[in-house]
Amino acid sequence: MNSTTVRRATLSIAVVAALTGVAACGSSDSDGSGAKTGGKSVPVSPIAALRFAEKSTDKAESAKVRSTTSLGDLMSMTANGALTWGGGLKGNLTLTYTGGQMAELMKKAGTQSMEARYLPDAYYAHMSDAFARQAGGGKHWIKYSYDDLAKMGGASGSYMKDQIQNATPNQSVKLLLASKDVKKVGQENVSGVRATHYSGTVNVADLAGRSSDLDADQLAALKKQLSQAGVTTETVDIWINDQNLLVKKSEKADTANGAMTNTTYYTDYGVKVTAEAPPAGDTKDFADMMKSGGTLSGGTGTGTGTVS
Repeated sequence: MNSTTVRRATLSIAVVAALTGVAACGSSDSDGSGAKTGGKSVPVSPIAALRFAEKSTDKAESAKVRSTTSLGDLMSMTANGALTWGGGLKGNLTLTYTGGQMAELMKKAGTQSMEARYLPDAYYAHMSDAFARQAGGGKHWIKYSYDDLAKMGGASGSYMKDQIQNATPNQSVKLLLASKDVKKVGQENVSGVRATHYSGTVNVADLAGRSSDLDADQLAALKKQLSQAGVTTETVDIWINDQNLLVKKSEKADTANGAMTNTTYYTDYGVKVTAEAPPAGDTKDFADMMKSGGTLSGGTGTGTGTVS
């Protein structure tokens, strides 16, 4: 594995791990048949239910997560772990690359799975023994400072930093609130749990200057995020249990890098989540790796820059 391949692999890992964290945590809830108050189900409108459940999920602050994601021919992957969003995104996910360019890069790096550890100011990727020997100076962990990614990646790096640091479990709800066609689909079974399904489609071009349940600043920020990812429309589906907590979400969109799909399941709300920085003696800083050669150039829309 030559140095250019190493740098390309580590950059791709940074991008995909970042976006996976956002996809896994960046979602929220809505209640289907009605919000529960005092043990009784009170029929409410879809918008009111979305807002009510958004607060319930944010208050829970943590959950176990399992997801599948695909993005064009770039990658397909699974993620399993637990995340907390109280006071900044923290947690641990095991990422397994099952197809696409990323799977091939990971094979060259010695493994198709890795641990991604998220902290408020950076996240860490645990690489294989083979990678540590060939590229990491004997160190297994790569540290990706969000500030460094923003500086090196230009617009796409700033986008990644913003997405990760502001990832909360209500992004899918915000998308639905911005949709013109949000609707209650009906009652369904999700992993043995009765849940209510909501669906809607967001057209990015329609976001500017129109009335919605988001304020002007929220609409502008949402449009900027989607436009940077090369998204013109996105379909969002969420399933909410009778405790007003999200149990499943699905997002589909065409992006600058091809079709994107993500399905995420949430369980064990309130679970204790701990995440600490790996030992410094076993950690390599991504910025230092880039100084040894190669430059980061953004502009592909989803933050998937290239190493030249």
